[in-house]
Amino acid sequence: MNYIISGKNIDVTEGLKNAVYDKLSKLEKYFAEDAVAQVTFSVEKDRQKIEVTIPMKGHIIRAEQVSDDMYVSIDLVLEVIERQVNKHKKKLIDKEQNAAYLQNSFVEEETDEDDEIKIVRSKRFAVKPMYPEDACIQMDLLGHNFYVFRNAETEEVNVVYKRKGNTYGLIEPEF
Repeated sequence: MNYIISGKNIDVTEGLKNAVYDKLSKLEKYFAEDAVAQVTFSVEKDRQKIEVTIPMKGHIIRAEQVSDDMYVSIDLVLEVIERQVNKHKKKLIDKEQNAAYLQNSFVEEETDEDDEIKIVRSKRFAVKPMYPEDACIQMDLLGHNFYVFRNAETEEVNVVYKRKGNTYGLIEPEF
């Protein structure tokens, strides 16, 4: 497994790197040798946060944990990822076992009626230029979890969304 380790507002020490290698090496039994684990450390106020993302074909295993100690966060994120991997494995096994009860011709037959995505509602609205902070206020006034707007600074379409702990996120797409 390959690791991409980075830090936001924190210098990633050799001790942190070694802790990641030591703890996350337990995950190597689940993944192929060419799998990549993206590990990001960040510090905000007194919060020590670690985010681990492992992209897989068709899925993403992702976990983040926050605590007062970065080493505790590493242990916690390892538990979450192991749980997610085992859940994913169980889904694969269930899918394979359920398929064993069906005729091969039926399993291989393509059906497009149930798998078709149906859009049942669409909206059109004017996208006004505003600052991200104003978009957050507008989102709260509407009682929504996200809000699409044109950023007054960049003239790009952005999205603000609610996060855990009464915080907000901003999505700035790159084209």
